[in-house]
Amino acid sequence: MSNVIVSPSILSADFANLERDIKRVEQAGADWLHIDVMDGHFVPNITIGVPVTASIKRITELPLDVHLMIENPEKYVEPFVNAGADILTFHYEAVLPDKVQQLIEYIKSFGIKAGMSIKPKTQVEEIAKYLSMPDMLLIMTVEPGFGGQKFMPDCAEKIKSVREIAPDIIIQVDGGINAETGKICKNFGANSLVAGNYIYKSTDISRAIKFLKD
Repeated sequence: MSNVIVSPSILSADFANLERDIKRVEQAGADWLHIDVMDGHFVPNITIGVPVTASIKRITELPLDVHLMIENPEKYVEPFVNAGADILTFHYEAVLPDKVQQLIEYIKSFGIKAGMSIKPKTQVEEIAKYLSMPDMLLIMTVEPGFGGQKFMPDCAEKIKSVREIAPDIIIQVDGGINAETGKICKNFGANSLVAGNYIYKSTDISRAIKFLKD
C-alpha cells in the first residue's frame, strides 16, 4: 500500500465540467483534491475563491487541499474553513516572519491541517526554524501562478533537507509533476504529490494516479 498522497490540481480540469472532472479523479483513486487560489497580486493569475470552494465541497468526499497563493492569507482562513477546506496552505513569502507561527496556530485552531508553501527561490535554511509547526510543507518546483510549467530539479533537492529537519512532516511537491519527476521527489522523501496536466490530460487517469502512488 502506497503512503504517497496524490492531490490532483483542478487548475487543469475543464471548469465548464468541473463536477464531472472532480468525480473522475475521485473514482480513479485520488486522495485529496488540490484547489489553487490565486489573487492576481501574490501571483499574476486569478483563479477561484470561497464560493466555488464551497460548491466543490458539496459534490466530493475528497479532502479539500486548498493552496492560498494570495496576499494577506490570514484574512481568508476562516472563510475557506467555512467553505470546507480540510488542509489550508499559505505561502511563507506572503507573511511577515514574526507572524508565521501565529498563522499556523490560527489555522490549526479550526481543527484542520495547516500547510506552509515556499516558492523556488526560498531556501530551506530560511524556514528551518518553522518546520516543527505546520502539518505540511509544500515545495513549489515551478514559479507559482500558472499550470503546465517545467519541473525545476534543483527545487526538488530541498525535499531531502526538509525531511532531515522534520522527519514526520508531510512534504508535498507541486509543479511539473509526472511519473518521472514524481519518482525523483519520492526518492528525496516527498510523500504528497500535486499533479494537474499529467493526470487530467492522461488517457488513463487511474493509471496516472497509480504511477504517482507507486
